[in-house]
Amino acid sequence: MPGTFSVPGTIAVVTGAAGGIGRAVAERLLADGAARVVVADRDGDRARATAEELGPRASWEAFDVADEGAVAAAVKRIWDGVGPVDLWCSNAGVGAGEGLGDDADWDLSWRVHVMAHVYAARALFPRMAGRGGHFLVTASAAGLLTNLDTAPYTVTKHGAVALAEWLAIRHGDEGIGVSCLCPQGVNTAMTAGDGSSASTRLGGQYLEPEEVADCVAAALRDGRFLILPHPEAAEFERRRAQDRDRWLKGMRKAWAKLKGA
Repeated sequence: MPGTFSVPGTIAVVTGAAGGIGRAVAERLLADGAARVVVADRDGDRARATAEELGPRASWEAFDVADEGAVAAAVKRIWDGVGPVDLWCSNAGVGAGEGLGDDADWDLSWRVHVMAHVYAARALFPRMAGRGGHFLVTASAAGLLTNLDTAPYTVTKHGAVALAEWLAIRHGDEGIGVSCLCPQGVNTAMTAGDGSSASTRLGGQYLEPEEVADCVAAALRDGRFLILPHPEAAEFERRRAQDRDRWLKGMRKAWAKLKGA
């Protein structure tokens, strides 16, 4: 099946891998037989500590995914020093800005949730074309639906989904697989402060990062583009597309109920 990815013996890079979903994905890739997993994070100390905890087949890199020069340099270092990259998990994310946020929230969210994927694709895809590879974008169910708490997060995650689709269409025939991970609530440092009125609670139970990593592993093996650790998100998206006005009305009611909790 086009787009299927077999982990054993491969070289993988996971950004934002010092904790949360990224760390769980890195750990799962190693468990599934990856030859090397590069733990990448802006925080070098945490990246190094995580790699040491994950064992001898893990190494680390420190760079800012929102800095195109840093991303390109990291790709070259890894490619030349570790080996050709088979899988790049573009996973780093931020939770910036409540409501409409400010300009800084929008700038940071745009750079991390959209441009980071662009920068990685620019550096990787010319190298992967012909030899093959896989590119995983971590977006969010907010990119299919809406996170009512924060516009910067929701809008840029929609951008991440759209970019992943574009990459899959334009580069699939070059032997490059693309997947898009869209979880709802996950127990990570980003969601640690979520109270009962957080709109993410509308999606139901929060998952553990390891459960998300299991879903990623299954989707890579099966060659699926859209990875939904919360399968109900597919039904929510169907309802949204089927009757947008009804969906908006329902979301307004949900928001009013949350704020009254």
